[in-house]
Amino acid sequence: MNGTPEDEDDGGEVIPFRSGDTTGEPSGPEEGRDEAAEAEVIPLPARRQRAVRKAGLLSAALAAGLLVLGVGTVVAVKPYLSPDDFEGPGSGAVTVRIAPGSSAQAIGSALTEAGVVASVGSFVNVTEERAVSDRLRPGHYRLRKGMAAGAALDLLLAPASRIVRRVTVPEGLRTSEVLSRVAKLAGLPLKDLMNVDKALVGLPAYARGLEGFLFPATYEIEPGDTAVDVLAAMAERFIAAARQVDLEEQAARVRLTPLQAVTVASMIQAEGGTDEDYPKISRVIYNRLERGTPLEIDSTVLYAQNRRTLKVTESDTKVNSPYNTYRHRGLPPGPIANPGEKALMAALNPAEGDWHWFVTTDPAHRITKFTNKESEFVRYREELNKNLGAS
Repeated sequence: MNGTPEDEDDGGEVIPFRSGDTTGEPSGPEEGRDEAAEAEVIPLPARRQRAVRKAGLLSAALAAGLLVLGVGTVVAVKPYLSPDDFEGPGSGAVTVRIAPGSSAQAIGSALTEAGVVASVGSFVNVTEERAVSDRLRPGHYRLRKGMAAGAALDLLLAPASRIVRRVTVPEGLRTSEVLSRVAKLAGLPLKDLMNVDKALVGLPAYARGLEGFLFPATYEIEPGDTAVDVLAAMAERFIAAARQVDLEEQAARVRLTPLQAVTVASMIQAEGGTDEDYPKISRVIYNRLERGTPLEIDSTVLYAQNRRTLKVTESDTKVNSPYNTYRHRGLPPGPIANPGEKALMAALNPAEGDWHWFVTTDPAHRITKFTNKESEFVRYREELNKNLGAS
């Protein structure tokens, strides 16, 4: 602002007068005074009063202008200096969706539109004060209307406020089992999951169907997610894992197509054992493929029958199916389960060894034995049957 009280007084004093005019009357003798000149001379007191009145009017106008300007400025900047904010924890319930990539400003706008906070500025301010903008995650949140911005931020940072269903898909489940599990835990219709158009899921080009490509992991399913959304997330996660293990290039190195590599991984996963056993099981499969020996993998004949059991009988090994590796040499036509990353790694990196057989002799304790002697294999099978109470 321009001017001070001292400036205003000085302005009132600026009146032209000759040096020595201290009374407002002309100097020199009274005789011979020029009356015209005298008429033009205004006594100092009168001139001062008029100037003071003028200065007073100007000062009043200036003060009024500054007052209007000050009020306008305060009104204009107040939302930034002290934005509107509610008090307390709020009441009722409202669901707000935070879109991926939303800034604090965008989140504040969504909260304001939903009536959760009083203004965007109040939310942005408290977020910046706490320096927690990098901790805000997308999703659906259960909040309340009329909340203080700080209280709303507290709920957005609290995991319990997020509306989401977490579905864990274990390694080795068949696609039919995965779909049933997702339907139950996510609340999605099983029919919708079973009838999804495979072209919408985003499967890799070498996949023939869902089997083998619904990657085992924990998935967060939010309100509004569809069957396609969920299966697409699983396929996307498989593609990420395949990229991680360099599936396509490494499959060529072991003289397999990518689909065949996933098929080997699915058998490794289905046969169980420990993580340390996987590369050994992989080596048995490669050794038998190289020698042209039927793989004789129990889990393949059980897949053909859509059964789960630890007791595989001789009649099971005679089932008529291209997945029966007792009757058909080579790999089955496709995966028999959905393998995890360790099984994929084992399929691409078999252990060194001359084993031709393996038997999980003690399933309860996940003990698997390997051998290149048929006599030992027969003994291991007897040990398994004993542990299963079949002998």
